Amino acid sequence: MRAAVVLLSGGLDSAVTLAEAVAAGFQAHALTVRYGQRHVLEVERAAEIARALGAASHRVAAVDLAFPGGSALTDPDIPVPKGRESAAIGEGIPPTYVPARNTVLLGLALSLAETLGARDLFLGVNAVDYSGYPDCRPAFLAAFEALAAQATRVGAEGGRFTVHAPLLRRTKGDIVRRALELGVDLSRTLSCYDPGPDGEPCRACDACLLRARGFAEAGIPDPALALLPRRGAG
Repeated sequence: MRAAVVLLSGGLDSAVTLAEAVAAGFQAHALTVRYGQRHVLEVERAAEIARALGAASHRVAAVDLAFPGGSALTDPDIPVPKGRESAAIGEGIPPTYVPARNTVLLGLALSLAETLGARDLFLGVNAVDYSGYPDCRPAFLAAFEALAAQATRVGAEGGRFTVHAPLLRRTKGDIVRRALELGVDLSRTLSCYDPGPDGEPCRACDACLLRARGFAEAGIPDPALALLPRRGAG
């Protein structure tokens, strides 16, 4: 089995991406990054998802992307946008953009991959719903592959790394349907940018609205929401 490093945030897209890597026959090493995000509960969910989907290993790395500020996901003084119209989501660069986040995360994944002898990196970026994020676009992925060829021992010795983004051109409905095909337990995924202390989604941020749209397109209820009354009841 070829080894691969899969960036796993604990959200819907990254969970399906891990499942895709496993289904493709890779020995998938999951990497979760604690970068100062407000929704840090996703790190705990990622550990559950990695075990459930049969990851070969799961590591958690820590970097501080909160220190420069500038993002609603790392700075509590910047409000997370709520209740935006569908047409507005994906237009421009939203305040939930974390400066250079995917560059840093892929850099960590690249370092781990080179150490493990892996040549494949997986991440769950999506250019359909998040076209406003510059680090979720095909040009960024191609540029990172070129960077990896110049910045590593593997590249200097004639090898190459491949960045896989299996969800890049899929709608949220497609992703939900694919999750069901792959047996992903979507009840444990956390997509919300501003969840409650027990993981209850706000249901109004961009991530929650896109997730809701995906389940509506797929024609099934969100199992994460179905669990909320039982959790609240203790």
